[in-house]
Amino acid sequence: MKPETFPVADRLLAWYDRHRRDLPWRSAPGEPADPYRVWLSEIMLQQTTVPAAAPYFCAFTERWPRVEDLAAASLDEVLVAWAGLGYYARARNLHKCARAVAEAHGGRFPDTESGLLDLPGVGAYTAAAVAAIAFDRPATVVDGNVERVVARLFAVEEPLPAVKPKLRALAATLTPRRRPGDYAQAMMDLGSGVCTPRRPKCMLCPLAEACAARAAGVADALPRKVAKADKPTRRGVAYWLTNPEGAVLLRRRAEDGLLGGMTEVPSTAWAEGAPPPESRWRGAAPAAAAWRPLPGIVRHTFSHFHLELGVVVARAGADWAAADGFWVPLDRLGDQALPSVMRKVVRHALAHV
Repeated sequence: MKPETFPVADRLLAWYDRHRRDLPWRSAPGEPADPYRVWLSEIMLQQTTVPAAAPYFCAFTERWPRVEDLAAASLDEVLVAWAGLGYYARARNLHKCARAVAEAHGGRFPDTESGLLDLPGVGAYTAAAVAAIAFDRPATVVDGNVERVVARLFAVEEPLPAVKPKLRALAATLTPRRRPGDYAQAMMDLGSGVCTPRRPKCMLCPLAEACAARAAGVADALPRKVAKADKPTRRGVAYWLTNPEGAVLLRRRAEDGLLGGMTEVPSTAWAEGAPPPESRWRGAAPAAAAWRPLPGIVRHTFSHFHLELGVVVARAGADWAAADGFWVPLDRLGDQALPSVMRKVVRHALAHV
């Protein structure tokens, strides 16, 4: 049976009622969803897995249970709480959006896709997800899980990412007007637990009868993807500078760009090619001191490049003042908005100094 003539929504909702995941941001059956919790979870889940996002979500909602509470927090507080979750522009936009909802909307999220799209940091996917899940609007919610389910249901052979508009259009033909929020979450759960990227569990799928890819024996191969180019490797040197009291020098990155607004251990520029020669990294050091390289390399991978950092250490003189940065005692490093790569630098330095 073709997907167009199969009762996709009815079958999927019946399956969801029996097998829905218990997630910290998901309301209980029959209870209305909290738009704030839905929005917060959707922002956190962008580029992040459920297991990684869940503890952050619980920490945020315990500390800031309402959108007005999050809006009243400082950006630094939000960045520190977000540290380690990655893609830090999300945290900055999260804070901007919370303030917009609190100040311009009286603490109430708009209940339509168009209204949600006017909020800072809310794109088409997030607007659709919040409209459907929080307000039961018949919005078409398409994430990676949904793309995979739809590509297999209709046996779409064209590769991602160019085929995304087609998959969204096909998904729209299936979106019901009844229980659209539950349907959106059901599609996500199906893609996460049954219609998995590898070895899909077709025998457990409530839509198996209608799946064209299963009928053709190609479910495991879809959706097809254009091969990604190899990530380049950038290299640099990080400077672990302490003062006579044992505090370490940190600085804040520019608001725009990679890791914008986050705190970091000072470093050279990150560039492709060989590591910077000693003459160059000594010349770029934040202080004229007896710098000593530590053994080993700190490695980290971003979405579009690999990074390798050497770490050098030195002690600043008592009369040296930081012109570009600030001193932080070692026991207060946990209070800083250090991204994952800088936490690695800190661990590496502390392990060798």
